[in-house]
Amino acid sequence: MIRRVGRPGLLGTMARTVVIAGTAGAVNRSMTRAAVNREQTQADAEAHREQQAPPAPAADEAEAEDMTARLDRLARLHADGALTDEEFAAAKAKLLE
Repeated sequence: MIRRVGRPGLLGTMARTVVIAGTAGAVNRSMTRAAVNREQTQADAEAHREQQAPPAPAADEAEAEDMTARLDRLARLHADGALTDEEFAAAKAKLLE
């Protein structure tokens, strides 16, 4: 059999093209599958974080905590002598309105 030197024949070119196209398709499918898995993992992680996060306090609870903190501050100022009895009573009445 005579061996050709130079460019491959028609069958060799077709075979090379099939191998290249098959490899490109396999790589494309692999990259697509990896991207889908990455997106799913991120979505699962976000869902898990949302389940683990403590619920945000309701507006009423936040206002009650704020009111309690303000009353505590007034009481400390009164106990430290920074506010007189009249000033403390007036500030507390204004706060509770």
